[in-house]
Amino acid sequence: MMVVSVIVGLASGLIAIVLKTLVHYVQNWIESIPVSRFSYLLFPSLGLLITVLVVRFFFKGTLERGIAMVLKAIARKSSFIPLRHTYAHIATSSFTVGLGGSVGLEAPIVATGSAVGSNIARIHDLNYRERTLLIACGASAGIAAVFNAPIAGVIFAIEVLLTETVVVSYFIPLMTASVTGVLCSRIILNDSILFNFSLKQSFNYHNTPFYILLGVLCGFVSLYYARIYKRTEHAIHHRRMSFYMKPLYAGILLLGLYFLFPPLFGEGYESVKQIANDNFHEVSDNTTILSYLSAEWSMIIFTGLIVLLKPVAAGITIGGGGNGGNFAPSLFAGSYLGFFFSKLCNASGLLKLPEGNFALVGMAGVLSGVMYCPLTGIFLIAEITNGYELFIPLMIVSSIAYFIVKQYEPFSMETKQLAKEGQIFTHQKEKNILTSMSLQQMLQDSYDTISMDKTMTELVELIKRSEKNIFAVTGPHQKFAGIVELNDIKQKLFKPEIFASTSVKSIMKKPPDVVYKDENMLSVMEKFDISQSWYLPVLDNDKKFLGFISKSKMFNKYREILSGQGDLYE
Repeated sequence: MMVVSVIVGLASGLIAIVLKTLVHYVQNWIESIPVSRFSYLLFPSLGLLITVLVVRFFFKGTLERGIAMVLKAIARKSSFIPLRHTYAHIATSSFTVGLGGSVGLEAPIVATGSAVGSNIARIHDLNYRERTLLIACGASAGIAAVFNAPIAGVIFAIEVLLTETVVVSYFIPLMTASVTGVLCSRIILNDSILFNFSLKQSFNYHNTPFYILLGVLCGFVSLYYARIYKRTEHAIHHRRMSFYMKPLYAGILLLGLYFLFPPLFGEGYESVKQIANDNFHEVSDNTTILSYLSAEWSMIIFTGLIVLLKPVAAGITIGGGGNGGNFAPSLFAGSYLGFFFSKLCNASGLLKLPEGNFALVGMAGVLSGVMYCPLTGIFLIAEITNGYELFIPLMIVSSIAYFIVKQYEPFSMETKQLAKEGQIFTHQKEKNILTSMSLQQMLQDSYDTISMDKTMTELVELIKRSEKNIFAVTGPHQKFAGIVELNDIKQKLFKPEIFASTSVKSIMKKPPDVVYKDENMLSVMEKFDISQSWYLPVLDNDKKFLGFISKSKMFNKYREILSGQGDLYE
C-alpha cells in the first residue's frame, strides 16, 4: 500500500501540474494577443463550445463531473471509476478554464486523481476498502500539488471523500501520496504559478469581533452562493437550445459580465493574489461609471458586486456545458468578501483593519461554507501563507460560516440531491452501510406461490415439498394477493377433513407491508422497524411477486460490512 500510494501520488501530482501549467500558459497567450484589449472576451464562448464538442463526440455526450462523481462511485460502484475519467477532465476543463470559464480546476483534478487511484487499485487487484483509500490518495495528491499544501490535501480527502470512519492507518498512505504530489509541484512548477502569499501584518486580537462578524457574513454569503449558482446553472442547462447554441449563448452572457467586471474572467487567482498581498489599488471598470465616485467607495462597491456575481458567472459556465468546479470560485468570492468587509469598516476612518488578512480569512470562510470543508479551509490558507499566524481567525471564521450553512442545508450544493436519493455516503454511518447494500443482493426468490383459488389440499402438498414456513398467494393475472404463514394454519393441518372445503383465500392474510423492487435499503429497514416483521414480500411495478426479503439476512450483511471497517493493516 505504501508503494502504490507513492505511484498514485506521483501520477496525480504530475497530472495536476500538467493541467495547471497548460491553463496558465493559455491564459498568458490570451493576454498577449495585440488585436484589441477586449478580444479576450470572445474566448469563453470558444472554450465552452470546444468542451461541448469534445464531450459529444469523444465521450458519447455524457461526462459525470466533479466531486459528486467520485462520491457516487465510492458508494454505488464499489469505488470503480471508469478509465476515461483519467483523461476526460483534463481534455475538457483545460478548454473551459484556459479560455476564460469562470470556474476552477480543483474539481477536475480531484476527479482525475481519484480515477487514477481507482484504476491503479484495479490493476493491483485490491479490495474495496483499499480502492477507496487510493481514490482518496489521488485526490489528496492533486489538491496538495496545486496549492503546495500537503496537510490541506490530506484533510480534504478525509473531510470530503472518506466520510466513513477513518482509522489512523489511513493517514499513512494519504500523507505519502500528498507529499509525493507536493514534491512534484515544488520541483517542476514556477513560483509564479503556485498560489502563495506573504502576510503583511500579524494577527491582532483586538480585531477578533470583526472576524466574528466576517464569519457570520461568510456563512450567509455561502448560502447565497450555493443557491444562486444552482439556479443559474439549472436555468442555462435546461434552456431549450441546440447543443452548439447553448455554449455560444452562455459565452455571450459571460462576455457581458467580463466586460463589466474583468476580474470574473477565468479562475481569478491573479486578482486574488493582488487583494491578499495588499496590491489592489484601482478598479478595472470598463464602463467608467464608478469613476464618478471616490476611489475608496468605487472599490467598495466594485468588490461587493464581484462577490454577488461570481456564482452567476460560475453557474453560466457550467450550465453552458463547461467542466470545472466551485473550489476556486469560492476562494475568489471569499477573498473579495473579506476585502469588501474590511474596506467598508475602514471607510469610517475610525478603524484600520488589515485588508489583506481579512481577504485571506474570508477565503477560508466561504470555502468552508460552499464546499462543507472547514478544516480544509483552515489548513489550506495556513499553508499557502507559509505559517500559522492567522490560525485563530481562520478557525473563528470557518467554524462560524460552517455552523450557519449547516443550519439551513445539511448537504453541500453539489451533493444535496445525491444524498437525498441515497446515492452517496454521508456522515451517518448506518445510512452509509444500508446504501452499500442493494435489494437485489438481499432478495430471496426461491419461494413457492399458490393461487388464492386453490384449496388447502394443494397448499398441504406444497408445504410437504417446501422447507419454507411462509408462502405467497397470487390472485388474478398472477398479481400478489397475500401470504400464508405456517404458524397461522398449524391447527388446521391436523384436520384433513376440512382440506377440500377450505380455500387458500379464506386463510391467507395481508402482509404487514410490501417492498417494491426499486426501493432503497434505508426504506426497507424502516418498513421492517414499523411492521416488526421478519419477512416482507418484494413486488415489481405490476405488483407481481418476486420473492421475500429477510430481516435476518439484512442483519448478517450489515454485520459483515461493519466488521470489515477496521484497521487497514490488520
